[in-house]
Amino acid sequence: MTDIEWRDFDGVEVPTTSGEAAADEPVVDGRRVWHPRRSKLAAALVKEGFPGWRKVLYLGGGAGTGPSYVADTAEAVYAVEFARSPARRLVEVAETRQRLFPVVEDARKPEIYRSYVEKVDFLYQDVATRGQADVANANAEYLRSGSTAWITVKARSEDVTAEPEDVYDDVEEELGENYTVEGIVDLAPFYDDHAVVTATKI
Repeated sequence: MTDIEWRDFDGVEVPTTSGEAAADEPVVDGRRVWHPRRSKLAAALVKEGFPGWRKVLYLGGGAGTGPSYVADTAEAVYAVEFARSPARRLVEVAETRQRLFPVVEDARKPEIYRSYVEKVDFLYQDVATRGQADVANANAEYLRSGSTAWITVKARSEDVTAEPEDVYDDVEEELGENYTVEGIVDLAPFYDDHAVVTATKI
């Protein structure tokens, strides 16, 4: 299923969905605005277009707003969040959406949730830790061959002294054991020193 429609908002074509509000997001034509300055996934959608997804593993679910948008458009979303405070809010948001399943575990230890997370066709990762490629590689088992992964990289979190482009290149190289990297999407002007690495599971 897909419920993404594009609307003009502040002079930018942005994705919108028709689900119930999860926070204080703006509304256009009765639809939730998935704002690219509030969501790195929304910024990537604005820059790259909608990749298509049915079942999603969302690493770094935070307080649930981002996963709630995905749940408006997908058959199932497994949202992994380890930090207790946002995880509590994620669980609350999931109670309003039948297709959103909170996983209160550490994304760096995916073997913990192996028994209750199924195979997916899309992985989105925005985990606030160093070693983004390590996390994506660890969770590769949940992606079918040929499926898509979008990995958000905050360059300054990986190496504050390195040029962002060098950081993205390093992540691309490290992903090579499980993924074929398709591109690197710079999230400017919405986020500085951030990019989404788009890849296909080998």
